Amino acid sequence: MTETLGKLRTDLGDRSAYDAASQCNRCGYCEQACPTYVVTGDEGKSARGRNQLVRLMLENKLKDPKSVQDALATCLLCGACTTVCYAHVPTADLVLEGRRALRASEPVPVLMKVLGELVERRPRLLAVLLKGANILKRLGVSRLASRTHVLRLLGMAGLEEAERHVEEAPLSFLGERLRRDPELAPSADARWAYFAPCGPNYLYPRVGEATTYVLKKTAGPGTFLDNPCCGLLFYNYGDLEAARRMARRNIENYEERADGLPVWGDCSSCVAHLKTYPQMFLDDAGWRARAEAFAKNVKDAAEMSSSAVPPPAPRAPTSDPRGCTYTYHDSCRARNGEGIVAQPRLLMKTMCGDGYRELPEAGWCCGGAGAFAFTQPELSDEILKRKIANIAKTQAQVVATSSTSCLIQIARGLKKYYSECRVVHVSELLADELRANRYGTPTRP
Repeated sequence: MTETLGKLRTDLGDRSAYDAASQCNRCGYCEQACPTYVVTGDEGKSARGRNQLVRLMLENKLKDPKSVQDALATCLLCGACTTVCYAHVPTADLVLEGRRALRASEPVPVLMKVLGELVERRPRLLAVLLKGANILKRLGVSRLASRTHVLRLLGMAGLEEAERHVEEAPLSFLGERLRRDPELAPSADARWAYFAPCGPNYLYPRVGEATTYVLKKTAGPGTFLDNPCCGLLFYNYGDLEAARRMARRNIENYEERADGLPVWGDCSSCVAHLKTYPQMFLDDAGWRARAEAFAKNVKDAAEMSSSAVPPPAPRAPTSDPRGCTYTYHDSCRARNGEGIVAQPRLLMKTMCGDGYRELPEAGWCCGGAGAFAFTQPELSDEILKRKIANIAKTQAQVVATSSTSCLIQIARGLKKYYSECRVVHVSELLADELRANRYGTPTRP
């Protein structure tokens, strides 16, 4: 059976979901920040509308609770509404509570159970299956299945969309590579730890390698946590208890391997989730304290300081030596979930000089939002078009970001609508700068 949290962290302290929903005074200030409302004009797809629907659910005033399913399912969970809200109403958390309440009488979906079994207990089998899928992708078999709609006929339309979206198909994963790195073995000299999110691990190993390279160069010796999944997928889409189990495992792993050290991750969605672990343990004093001690040490690669790349020598050009124009897209969870706005811009300006262009509506969601692009493809694409149009306005050849779903979604959008540009992780840009040694000896991040 699916359960709910029942209690949420808010700016006013721990509150019941009903009290949190009641903080919304329906002013409508959030509406122009909500991508799904801007695109559809549907009040039910606005933050204000969703808050009121959840409140009606909690008051048992809906004749048919299932009638709100579409409004809740189409929320990006981007958090832009909370950022602009004077009361900081936690709309994304309320939407998740609403989704859980709708599934309260239903068993956990079979796909989530299978995935949970693989992620929690059989990660090696999961790796083998993913490598097999990547081999099929490289051979073009999965593309054929997508084009013939075999997956859709089997009731797996989401997987069909995923196959179309995801370009990368690595045959060796990040965890395997980092375990072979003697510089990342457990050590008493370690000054930092690296947490490998599933995205960099299974899709973008180059991102994790760039992040650990930067940390080695700027912060000294470190260690790889060799961690399991953060649990975000289960927290958002299926099984709250599985999400708690994964959180406990990650906290225990951290306490054993790197207690007290800063722990860096490079997918802002996962990192933001790590920072919110305490919310899953509000009524468990022991685990809440351990979760808070862990969360306060979690760092996002998007937080790396511009001091990691000292200013160029006086005679060096102020524009990028490769002649490119760069811009930066805010991952929703970095900007709205973690409040990371200034740091990546300072870093980009230091690295790119006059080659940096500020992106209009940089905080506008790209429409990736985890599995949203796969489950709501039409709505996702409408949101993506606005993002790509803004990137095109900068005439950038490179756009940097910090989240796996943003890398996937923006790469798809650029290929479709603005092929003159490519998307990279901000860690990759920083690693390139350090490897080029254009700026001398770096300092701590």
